[in-house]
Amino acid sequence: MERKKLDDIIDYLKRQYLGESTGHDWFHLNRVRKQALIIAREENVPNTYIIELAALLHDVPDEKFVEEEEGKEKLDYILSTLSLRDSEMELLKSIIYSISYKGGHEAELTSMEAKIVRDADRLDAIGAIGIARTFAYGGKKGRSLYNPEFQVRVGMTLDEYRNGDSSSIHHFYEKLLKLKDLMCTETGRKLAEERHAFMLGFLEQFNKEWNGQE
Repeated sequence: MERKKLDDIIDYLKRQYLGESTGHDWFHLNRVRKQALIIAREENVPNTYIIELAALLHDVPDEKFVEEEEGKEKLDYILSTLSLRDSEMELLKSIIYSISYKGGHEAELTSMEAKIVRDADRLDAIGAIGIARTFAYGGKKGRSLYNPEFQVRVGMTLDEYRNGDSSSIHHFYEKLLKLKDLMCTETGRKLAEERHAFMLGFLEQFNKEWNGQE
């Protein structure tokens, strides 16, 4: 793929997502791209242009932010500017539409490229960055910081996961603390360890301060 075409896509995404306030902004897309390239290198995957494209475009059709048809049209418009073989286009779309967590109702992955991008996206959802993004997203959605009267939800439908009552702290237990064990690559699993431990330390300190303990 021509570098100029990739640069054009990057410029487009910067214009679209630079001011996004839920933590799914341009900087998130770029971090996922960089992390995916690191994982690909460590996993000895040499051809990374589809991985790089999928990492950059993975949030374009995400129904958390855009109506399904609008997101599909926006993604199709971007993809129409690319000169890819049919097999490459099919792989790219399959990655983009399969990496979302969706309350645990996630798609089964069949390619190494998809596993790499999913791991990269999930690494950005945990650790220090993940904590910051959790509270940014929770604030945007009008969720409370923490409500001890809420219960940790299990066995949710996708609609319940997206729209049910929860708090930002509950989100750690409903999703983020599960991600370490859901990594698809050996590199992803290794990288997730430190970030997972950081979240546990944060939650321990949060609970101490919430309960007025020294």
